[in-house]
Amino acid sequence: MRRLLALLLCLAPLPAVAQGIVTSARPDRVAVTVYRDPNRPAAQAPNLQWLNGVALISETRRITVPAGTTDIRFEGVAGGIIPQSAIVTGLPEGFIERNRDAYLLSPATLLDRSLGRRVHIRRTSRATGRVREEEAVIRSGAGGAVVLQTEDGFEALRCTGLTERLVYDQVPPGLSARPTLSVRARAARRVTATVTLSYLASGFDWQADYVATVSPETGQIGLFAWLTLANSDETGFANASTQAVAGRIRRQDVPRQQSEGGPLRISCWPQQTTSDIPLEEFERMVREEEIMDGDDLVITGSRVSAPMMMAPPPPPPSPMIAQQAVQEELGDLKLYRIPEPVTVAARSQKQVALLQQPQVQVRTVYRQRFYPRQAVRGLARRFFVTRNRREDGLGLPLPAGRLMLFDEAGGRQVLVGQAVIRDFAVGEEVEIDFGEVPGIVSVQRALVRSEGATEYEVEVTNDRPWAVAYELEILAQPSQVRSETRLGRRNGMTLWSTTIPANGRATLRYRVVAP
Repeated sequence: MRRLLALLLCLAPLPAVAQGIVTSARPDRVAVTVYRDPNRPAAQAPNLQWLNGVALISETRRITVPAGTTDIRFEGVAGGIIPQSAIVTGLPEGFIERNRDAYLLSPATLLDRSLGRRVHIRRTSRATGRVREEEAVIRSGAGGAVVLQTEDGFEALRCTGLTERLVYDQVPPGLSARPTLSVRARAARRVTATVTLSYLASGFDWQADYVATVSPETGQIGLFAWLTLANSDETGFANASTQAVAGRIRRQDVPRQQSEGGPLRISCWPQQTTSDIPLEEFERMVREEEIMDGDDLVITGSRVSAPMMMAPPPPPPSPMIAQQAVQEELGDLKLYRIPEPVTVAARSQKQVALLQQPQVQVRTVYRQRFYPRQAVRGLARRFFVTRNRREDGLGLPLPAGRLMLFDEAGGRQVLVGQAVIRDFAVGEEVEIDFGEVPGIVSVQRALVRSEGATEYEVEVTNDRPWAVAYELEILAQPSQVRSETRLGRRNGMTLWSTTIPANGRATLRYRVVAP
């Protein structure tokens, strides 16, 4: 029986072992499709430090695969790659397994992967400025005090009171300076293949930023929009075919896979009490300790620092442009394709022209809402109202975003309002709310109360030297409201629409009866 079992074990197929490693350093072509964060309000700008949208990355690479079983390493993928979404096509016989290599080069991983190896420790005397360097062996990892073995024995890093720095002669095997996805593939013979790698990655987002300018001659507005792409990933994509998708997709959030390691943080003090150290020396030691606790590391004299990310200022009004995003249908979603390749840089945002409509017909309406049975004094809100159709100067889907309104004063453009717009489909009525404005003031007061009914008076004043359109929604069922003035209805509520003359006023009297 034992002989039979041994024979069966010998005949059983052995797991595939890679005979070699093939590394693809970078893609030959790349396409980036960005999806908005579905939970971020349009009024809120993307937070470059915490982006919750995703991007679909599609890379094309030319790879030579030897015969046998090979580990293929795709370097330069997005750090926020969702490994389970990765699709690799073009390999002659497909692939056996895949893995997102999480061991990125960082101060912590560099130290952990150098455990038991010889490094150089460089010490600088504060008194003389003399630099002394000696060999040391790392005997503990990055989690806590770092123990070194030198010719003089064992000691903890940064506990001598001197400025100390570790210098590594080389990067240990298994560490990658860039995020990497690896797959194990099998080929019957050596072949050169065009491979496509597609995957989802977190840490992206986009939005529309609108700029509207009022024409003093016609009262129309010129509407321009930026498409703002945001990338918080450590990987950038140069000359990428880029598009953005508007609309909500049902998506299950997948936690971003974190790379192993990070900054090296050590808290250690010289073997003295703080009362033994002069105040000036103590403060200097604190500053130096904070500096050495940062993300800087030295590899054969080269310094690597964590990049900073800053958001650009709001976009100014723009003239006519030759190229702008091309809108396409994508099922129930809208896709905006940028006609020229753009670079979606790491930890940054990019603005490209989305649309420009130079003559949009709008009318300005001042609106308010009142509940009966209460005395109210308030300011009206200013709205731009139009319909999303060609004859009104639009006729294209408008993605949600923020809008800045400019008007001309003294021969120059001046910011006069800001608003937020939601997604508007073609043919839909567009309403843009600029908030409360001074000058259009209304007062509601109760006049007569009787059994089963109350009479109210609303007086609206206009301090502008021109007439304005005014609308008041009375938040009561139309069947309960009585008035000698003709009233309409909107959204199931009573509506009073009127024109208030220049520097004039208008008055409405109405009664609310019990249901």
